[in-house]
Amino acid sequence: MTSATETSIPIIHDSRRAYSVAEKVADAAVHILGLVGAIAAGSILLTLALTHTAPEAFPSLLIYVATLIVVLGVSLAYNLYPASRMKHYLARLDQAAIFLFIAGSYTPFLAILGGTPTGTVMMSLVWGASLVGVALKLIVPQRFGRIAIALYLAIGWSGVLVFQSLGQALPASTLWLLLAGGMTYSAGIVFHLWEKLRFQNALWHVFVVAGASLHLWAVIDCMVIARL
Repeated sequence: MTSATETSIPIIHDSRRAYSVAEKVADAAVHILGLVGAIAAGSILLTLALTHTAPEAFPSLLIYVATLIVVLGVSLAYNLYPASRMKHYLARLDQAAIFLFIAGSYTPFLAILGGTPTGTVMMSLVWGASLVGVALKLIVPQRFGRIAIALYLAIGWSGVLVFQSLGQALPASTLWLLLAGGMTYSAGIVFHLWEKLRFQNALWHVFVVAGASLHLWAVIDCMVIARL
């Protein structure tokens, strides 16, 4: 027997085509590889930053690593879960987690700008826009659709507004890694939208993991390597 609350919640069916077993296995492998790498590298980053190179940046780094692990973990759960009401909820969480991850990725770099007006305003804008995106995805996901992709890109590339300030505060190698990561994420959207392509979902997530890896290396570069 279902409760009144349960029956009042509509099930939004997944409009994507059914993936083959091979496609699901490939996608799972990409996710697991990315998640294990994120946990391992993130742990090393946090440990070295706290004990040696950047203890003052530890809170912002913790936010970054936490959002990275959450976005990969939720994506893994959503993409592997069979069609059901739970998958519907996981879809909301998956898309909302992307907004949190974008904001989390910006946090260590904007924290470097300290209490400057540029850093404060940009941090507020990035987190404000991301939280609005989270709310929309959790509350009215069916009315948001692919507009979310444009918002992901807009927030993700908003860093160009403070590129000069970041360029003065970050090593050149870090800036190149950030740009490479941003371009990798953006290029992967082609596969995200190319739904008829075999292994499309796995390829999309390869680009996601690659972009996240480049940005993770950028954080390690400026918070650990450049400070040794």
